[in-house]
Amino acid sequence: MHFDLMTGNLTWQDSAKLARDIEAAGFSGMLFTETSQVPWMMVAAAATAAPKLEFSTGIAVAFPRSPMIAAQIAWELAGNTNGRFRLGLGSQVRAHVTRRYASEFDRPAARMRDYVQAVKASLAAFRGDARLDHSGPFYSLNLLRPEWIPPRHDYADIKVDISAVGPLMCQVAGEVADGVHVHPMHSMHYIEKRLRPALAKGAAKANRDPRAIDLIVPTFAIPGDTPEERAPLVARTKTQLAFYGSTPNYAFQFDDLGFPGTTEAIRARLRAGDASGAATLITDEMLDHFSVVAAWDDLADVLVRRYEGVAKRLVTYLTRDSIRRDSRMLDRWGEVARAIAS
Repeated sequence: MHFDLMTGNLTWQDSAKLARDIEAAGFSGMLFTETSQVPWMMVAAAATAAPKLEFSTGIAVAFPRSPMIAAQIAWELAGNTNGRFRLGLGSQVRAHVTRRYASEFDRPAARMRDYVQAVKASLAAFRGDARLDHSGPFYSLNLLRPEWIPPRHDYADIKVDISAVGPLMCQVAGEVADGVHVHPMHSMHYIEKRLRPALAKGAAKANRDPRAIDLIVPTFAIPGDTPEERAPLVARTKTQLAFYGSTPNYAFQFDDLGFPGTTEAIRARLRAGDASGAATLITDEMLDHFSVVAAWDDLADVLVRRYEGVAKRLVTYLTRDSIRRDSRMLDRWGEVARAIAS
């Protein structure tokens, strides 16, 4: 199981430094989010500085970009990293896609299926496997003259992953993606009872083995040898879970675990301007489902017990926050990374 660090919104210089530091510490890779910055230049800076790390986008927003452009970027990054890059795509939410990116969002699961197929058709054309000829309900690509084909390289088998939460998008992942980015707000009940069955259903449509679909799993890992040491990351996690849990489409996560009405209660606090009060609605019992809390010396074993045989890549959500507050924590996180890798 690979152990990666999640980050984003870095300068090129900071991307390079962080990559060097975590490579030396023993991490497997870095996953770059896309929020207020695009991930591509950060990946390039980090990859140049850390020649052993593997890189992914988790996620790059798909719909505002042409599938051809996404394929071109992935091709260039894969070639220049000697195959240490995989493309992670996501739909984002309607408001951002339509109002921030001025793009279309209708039927997002069907659109994502067509998008991934168009990206893969472009990559196949770059490899010389087939002439570019993709015609789907949302995207049509059929012009690629030889002078527009990017230079060939030896790392052309590029993984294309998507983020998925609900059943339709999870089925799409099972049908067309190489991997699925699991939402950071997840329980093992969700993975076993909702995600995996939906992946299998999608895989069956395409006559694929669902076990071949990689699960890339962000985790809220909260280490510390005393409650006081763990307190900052506990507070950070509860705040983030309240933010995610305020989304109506995620209410089932609480309902499945026996906490009905939590999303509505969180939304009521947020409407009243009480963000700190919303975080208090995430109880310690909920935290046990959505995070991993352990002493430093136990953390690697606890993570392995929970995720071994489940996650292809385990991604730490909180590590950058931890080492930014105290650079000495990098050594402790490195111990965890090396233990998981062994």
